[in-house]
Amino acid sequence: MKFYGIVRNIALSTVVLLTTAAHAADGSTAYTFLNITSSSKVYGLGGVNISLVDDDLGIVDQNPALLGGEMDNQILLDYMHYLGGSNFAGLRYARQAGEHGAWSAAIRYFGYGSMKETLPDGSAIGTFSPKDLAFSGAYSHDITDNLRGGIDLKMIYSSYADYTAFALSTDLGLNYYDSERDLSLSVVVANLGGQVKRFNESYDRLPFDVRLGWSQSFGTFPIRFSITAWNLTKWHLPFVETGDGSDSAEPKIKDSFSSNLFRHLVFGADLISSPNFYLGLGYNYKTRTDMSTYSRSLLSGFSLAGGIKVKNFNVGLALAQPHSGATTLMFNLSCNINDFLNK
Repeated sequence: MKFYGIVRNIALSTVVLLTTAAHAADGSTAYTFLNITSSSKVYGLGGVNISLVDDDLGIVDQNPALLGGEMDNQILLDYMHYLGGSNFAGLRYARQAGEHGAWSAAIRYFGYGSMKETLPDGSAIGTFSPKDLAFSGAYSHDITDNLRGGIDLKMIYSSYADYTAFALSTDLGLNYYDSERDLSLSVVVANLGGQVKRFNESYDRLPFDVRLGWSQSFGTFPIRFSITAWNLTKWHLPFVETGDGSDSAEPKIKDSFSSNLFRHLVFGADLISSPNFYLGLGYNYKTRTDMSTYSRSLLSGFSLAGGIKVKNFNVGLALAQPHSGATTLMFNLSCNINDFLNK
């Protein structure tokens, strides 16, 4: 029975940490941390982007088809301070494999801080620190001059107090890129898999998803635009609007055509005028509406990213404020080992 008290504590904390309001509407029950990017640039562009052709190793977890030989010997460190006491970190490395292929390996840690451990009757029996670990290996291959495919396999270990679980997940991706028009089109089947070892007799599903992406710049205009469509396995993504949050306000379920449409879309724009720095701005309407119950701020749904190259290192930062009580910060540090070996 202690397990159910642990699950209840995790669920209540996740309401704030990982926007469980959205998860309940989506129908997914676990492993939603798989949707959190390791790229500060992607996080600044709205948190989801599967079509960004860029020299950023972090985009591989969005779409394995974006991995390529141009990332040979690149290494990436990522850190994120998420909502509440959550802290995430990871390491990724990539290597060219022949003339038309590349592989990458990564490990990511998701820690959610310290929580009270209680029994079903609410009596406290201590504290615990839930955590998830994801080990992944990705491979991509150039199918034609413009088309590339990729696969990313993940092994996921979860530890919540005395209970553990193990799951396997797969991402499949395709990317079409026309360099003359700087046009990128992608499709991804994400989080395909399931639990191998359960916490107990209940089965927790992975957040399976189908995604489409478009990115493009136009002529000499130094801005690249992106639109990503996700959660495409279902049309209805209702959310609860609580008005001004007062006791007299009656919650309303929003499920209109326009709200469903925009909750499927993530918008981004980034400055590409120089290879030595970038700026990016994103808007995720789903994040904003998910936070309607939790005193969202004016900036909720918006995110900002910036990066600069300092000698042989690329430094990236991203900021977002999903609701008025919390600000999220993401940091990337990357380099290409070849730059040091060739000196």
